[in-house]
Amino acid sequence: MAKPLTTTTPTDLSTCYLGLKLPHPFIVGASPMVGNLDTVRRLEDAGAAAFVMESLFEEQIVMEQGRTLLDIQSHVDEFSEASSFFPEPAEFRLGPQTYLDQIRHIKAAVQVPVIASLNGISASGWLEYAKLIEQAGADALELNVYYVATDPDESGVAVERRTIDIVRTVKRAIRIPVAVKLSPFFSSLAHFAAGLESAGADGLVLFNRFYQPDIDLEELEVRNELHLSDSSELLLRVRWLAILSAQRKLDIAVSGGVHTATDAVKAVMAGARSVQVVSAILKNGPQHLATLRSELSRIVEELGYASLSEMHGCMNLARCPDPAAFERGNYMRILQSWRP
Repeated sequence: MAKPLTTTTPTDLSTCYLGLKLPHPFIVGASPMVGNLDTVRRLEDAGAAAFVMESLFEEQIVMEQGRTLLDIQSHVDEFSEASSFFPEPAEFRLGPQTYLDQIRHIKAAVQVPVIASLNGISASGWLEYAKLIEQAGADALELNVYYVATDPDESGVAVERRTIDIVRTVKRAIRIPVAVKLSPFFSSLAHFAAGLESAGADGLVLFNRFYQPDIDLEELEVRNELHLSDSSELLLRVRWLAILSAQRKLDIAVSGGVHTATDAVKAVMAGARSVQVVSAILKNGPQHLATLRSELSRIVEELGYASLSEMHGCMNLARCPDPAAFERGNYMRILQSWRP
């Protein structure tokens, strides 16, 4: 593929993700870092284009609701006065209020967009808090679809339909943009993405990093340990970015495997509108964002592009010189290429 002519115009790294105009594609992904306002300010000073908050899980909501109801009901019948003193459960604003408060605090502390994240398994769990998150001032909402299908009686079609129904319900209830964070384990990801787009999703995030449990042979225990990502994890994301960006009009972000500016360039060429960074910041500190932005500008310029938008999608399934490399056609060739 011929490269565009080199230009002396300053490199434009701006992008648009979920209708949000960003000066560059580097977003701080969902992590506990957003729980500290001083860290949030340092990340903004280092150049963060936006923040994704860590997920609010439906289990947290249910647990807090159950605890509050227990506290109420355990005292209602002890004294006759209690029946009038305690309001009905429906009158309480149940749930982790601190999450909503943190949205307001971050919005007041920084000038860049704040994307909330919600992880639920039922339509009601998503809907109620999606509305509250919007009211708290979030600029967009990421629906974090973290669901491990272990029921042998539940089909893949049923799993997909439930998620599509959730997206449709949430989109009808709120006005802010909605992205869906997916796992790579759906049997027909391209078909599923089409269904999510039809349901009203504004974007996709590829992919959720499931933290796999390990087995301790000495203690005979299942252990969960956090392993930060590395650049090798980007390859699966690049493949599906290239496929889906050629098929859908959705804004697609990559999450997982972006540690260098070269990683970001690969993601953008495959079709990413933004890249979420977590592990690289945890390893190198907030200042790594400034390094990534500077290096991205240098690489884009060296490749002969005047802007990031010129580069966007140039290597996706519809535009790359060898589309078969993203599909089955390259499978046998790769397997036979290894030599001892």
